[in-house]
Amino acid sequence: QVQLVESGGGFVQPGGSLRLSCAASGGGGGFTLDRYDIGWFRQAPGKEREGVSCISGSDSNTYYADSVKGRFTISGDNAKNTVYLQMNSLKPEDTAVYYCAAVPRFATVQAMCVIPLVDYWGQGTQVTVSS
Repeated sequence: QVQLVESGGGFVQPGGSLRLSCAASGGGGGFTLDRYDIGWFRQAPGKEREGVSCISGSDSNTYYADSVKGRFTISGDNAKNTVYLQMNSLKPEDTAVYYCAAVPRFATVQAMCVIPLVDYWGQGTQVTVSS
């Protein structure tokens, strides 16, 4: 069983920045990031959960939703089994609970984010953007 623990959420004013972290562990034989695709999803009140950004742990290929392109950056540290989401120029519409997700690598990162294709979810971290 893979465990995903998010951190880094909080309250920020419009135009501000936050960095989310997702620390992964577990799995049969020990977790290694290069065997998984990792993604960030978010869910705002009254809305469906949507894929924000996904990254391949093996080749670092990335996908971004149109709403965050140019503002968010996803990256991974295989040595730490941790994936980050750097969020800049935050807007009130970015307010949501952000979830880390993982799936053993077998499809594209776009498929993971859009369909979505997820086997494991974290508990979520709240991001609030408001003046």
